[in-house]
Amino acid sequence: MMAIPAPVWTPVRIPKQAPAHEVVAELPGTRLWYWDTGGSGRPVILMHAATHSAAGWVYQQPVLAEAGYRAIAYSRRGYYRSDPGDPANPGVAADDLDNLIRHLKLGAVDLVAAAHGGFFALDFALAYPGKVRSLTIVSSLMGITDADYQAVNNRLRPEFFAGLPHEFKELSPSYRAGNPEGLAAWLELRQQAMPGPRIVPKVKHPLTWARLETIRQPTLLVTGESDLYTPPSLLRMQARHMPHAEVATIAEAGHSPYWEQPIVFNKMLLDFLARH
Repeated sequence: MMAIPAPVWTPVRIPKQAPAHEVVAELPGTRLWYWDTGGSGRPVILMHAATHSAAGWVYQQPVLAEAGYRAIAYSRRGYYRSDPGDPANPGVAADDLDNLIRHLKLGAVDLVAAAHGGFFALDFALAYPGKVRSLTIVSSLMGITDADYQAVNNRLRPEFFAGLPHEFKELSPSYRAGNPEGLAAWLELRQQAMPGPRIVPKVKHPLTWARLETIRQPTLLVTGESDLYTPPSLLRMQARHMPHAEVATIAEAGHSPYWEQPIVFNKMLLDFLARH
């Protein structure tokens, strides 16, 4: 009799969330929604991707809180529960984050930023270096404007790529095939993330290799091995300009490894934070 094969995928259920305050902060020029687990632990600020909001960190929130960190996530302008403001004046993301940190009376923070959030985390670290303890950049194109990087990205994603469904572009084939409940939850968060037109805040200065090379904070660069945006080869290209950074790839994960493989990602994150 043929043996029954092992499961091809073991879904991870969304855990019960730690107690957290949910507030809309009145900040200069905008009102941003955030949640905050509170306490006296080191503050870790989670910065969301373009397709999600502060509500998308459900796998990290209770894990960070249980480990003794003060976990905080906020929605950028126009995202879930945050005001869009004037689309013609989308603000500067680094300044919005600085105003939130001031509002919360925080010292130096650890930033964990996914995808598009990575653009703004890097820009913040460059604009306010004394306020960043460490950087974890997850599956991010980083917004680098140098011609060599643009050429590589043009080869990676042909014109038709932009029109493909978000779940196809951002979740690995293994995840979509093996975790239909997780896929449905990801899509629900994607649907609620942008109730109106997408607001894209500005960076303080163009992001370039030369600017990236000046960052000295402890840095962890992570991507999924199946990421169509930031495959391991592109991550290595980024890492050449951040030689002090730790670099890791996560198997059977695409552009959202913190969601697709949360056990692996969380262990990696907690280990990095503990060492820095």
